[in-house]
Amino acid sequence: MVPRAPDGMRLYAVGDIHGRDDLLAELLAAVAADGASAPDLRKVLIFLGDYVDRGLQSKAVIERLTGDPLPGFERVFLKGNHELALKQFLDDAAFGRTWKYYGGLETLHSYGITELTLSDDPAEFERARVHFEEVLPDKHREFLDNLLLSAEFGDYFFVHAGVRPGIALHRQIEEDLLWIREDFLDSSSTYDKVVVHGHTPREAVEFRSNRIGLDTGAYMTGVLTALVLEGEERRLIQTGREHPAAAAD
Repeated sequence: MVPRAPDGMRLYAVGDIHGRDDLLAELLAAVAADGASAPDLRKVLIFLGDYVDRGLQSKAVIERLTGDPLPGFERVFLKGNHELALKQFLDDAAFGRTWKYYGGLETLHSYGITELTLSDDPAEFERARVHFEEVLPDKHREFLDNLLLSAEFGDYFFVHAGVRPGIALHRQIEEDLLWIREDFLDSSSTYDKVVVHGHTPREAVEFRSNRIGLDTGAYMTGVLTALVLEGEERRLIQTGREHPAAAAD
């Protein structure tokens, strides 16, 4: 059976943004133009998480997403492991020693926090955490506090990283939904639905019988991807590419 999106609906799933507000703005403009071709359809934007870190515009990304970037589109925001890391730093300054080296420093800089640029002093981590608490807008904190772990539409299951093979979708745990890689990526297991995910960057979108991987490494490549699902149709909208490539089975 060919997987289908719900009737009367067009879904747009957006891969990992990682602090590239410039690409997000470009992609959303393209999505808006695409959506205008179907005024009678219910249109839903599903963001797969990892809005922050690595790129230099994390604050701007969150600011855009907490506004109303595309009037007339419903929005679903999923949680990524990098949002989890940001919140861990707010709870425990010592975690900054880990977060700093996989993208957190860029996020802090986007909010004007520079205490950790040249220092690994524990006291500086706490000063940075307190500073972050002070400057983080309430609407950004609310956004981070209310991210979902997964979403389902029609024959598709949307999540940040993937799922644990052999476990029913409704029984998946947060650690796997946010972090899993090889056990999921290398598996040929089938699930009740096709899993649409990000988390693991690839040069091209991966279309497999059991999953679709949308992380095209935007912060490195300049290619941010949206998967468009309508009925049985699947197509891509990507920044910087007129004719996007895809890796199929």
